Amino acid sequence: MEHTRSGDDILVRIDPGEEIHASLQKLADDVGFDAAAITSGIGRTRGNQYGYMNAEGVYQRRPLDPPSELVSLSGNIARTEKGEAFTHIHCCWSDDDNNVHAGHLFQATVHVVAEIHIRVMEHAGMTRCPLADFELLGLEFD
Repeated sequence: MEHTRSGDDILVRIDPGEEIHASLQKLADDVGFDAAAITSGIGRTRGNQYGYMNAEGVYQRRPLDPPSELVSLSGNIARTEKGEAFTHIHCCWSDDDNNVHAGHLFQATVHVVAEIHIRVMEHAGMTRCPLADFELLGLEFD
């Protein structure tokens, strides 16, 4: 992974074999920010796992193992109550037959490259906290 920064904007290149969540969490720790918006992402990934939250607040997961084109990625980066970087990301892929797969991103390993834009929010406080009855950690603002 490499990145460049211009003001509050960071452009990240994630390389083959690197997992997207782990890479962006490491970036948050290395650069030292607590709140950011993930505004876009493109590339090609494999070993994707995505899904949705059902009416009972439980995530339903689906695999998309073959390499697929990462068409869109967005979300945010915050900190947990313990100070750990936490990424919440949604994605859209196109498989090799141009079928679209989209939802909450649980896992994706870069196959060729991923290029992701992040906007750091220097003066924002965002914390991920447990929500009653839901698997998702909720976003709270300072």
